[in-house]
Amino acid sequence: MQTPASDVAFTPAVKAIQARKGSRATYARMEERGGWQTAITPDLAAFIVAQTSVFLATVNADGQPYIQHRGGPPGFLHVLDGQTIGFADFAGNRQYITQGNLTERPNAHLFLIDYAQRRRVKIWGEARIVEDDDGLTASMMPPDYKARPERTLLFTVKTWDANCPQHIPQRFEAADVASALGARDQRISELEAEVARLGVLRGGRHVTGLRSP
Repeated sequence: MQTPASDVAFTPAVKAIQARKGSRATYARMEERGGWQTAITPDLAAFIVAQTSVFLATVNADGQPYIQHRGGPPGFLHVLDGQTIGFADFAGNRQYITQGNLTERPNAHLFLIDYAQRRRVKIWGEARIVEDDDGLTASMMPPDYKARPERTLLFTVKTWDANCPQHIPQRFEAADVASALGARDQRISELEAEVARLGVLRGGRHVTGLRSP
C-alpha cells in the first residue's frame, strides 16, 4: 500500500493523538480518497505568485527549528514547474542560519498566508541554495525591485495542504487600501462636480422636465 503523502506530517505519534482525540477516522478517510496533493496545481500556482510574503522553516542537525521571513512584490515567488518553487535570496543580516541548516538537512517547509482572502497554505518539501548561477538568480529578480540578490533558493514540493479560514484575521495590503480610497475619492469628486453642474442648470431653469413659470 502506498504511503499517504500526509504521513510527512502525520507521524505515528501524531496519529496516536488523533486516535485518542477522535479525529483519526476523518483523516483516514481523507487518506483513502487520495490525501494531500503532491504537485503544484494551477490554483496553487496562482496563489503562490500573488503572494508578497512567505515563511520558510528549516531545521539543523540537532533538530532545532528556525523560521525565516521572505518578502517582495507579487511575483517574487516563481513556480518553475509542477514540483519546484524558486525565489531570489536577497542580501540581509548575514546570519546565514537557513543556509547553514540546509547544508545539514534539506527538509524545509513553506507557509503562505493571504490575510485579505483569509487563506493559508502549508507546503512540505526540500530546499537547496544555488550560489553559482548568476543567470538563474537574475531571472528570479522582480523587475525594478530595489534589493540585492545574493543567491537563489529552490524548493522541491513533496506535498501541501490548505487550511480553513477559521481564526485568520482579515487584513489588507496598504497599497490595496490606498488604491481603493483613491478610487472612492475620485468617484466623490465626480459626483460633487455632477451635483454642482445640476445646481447651475436648475438655477438657470434648464433642467430637463422643469417648466419656466
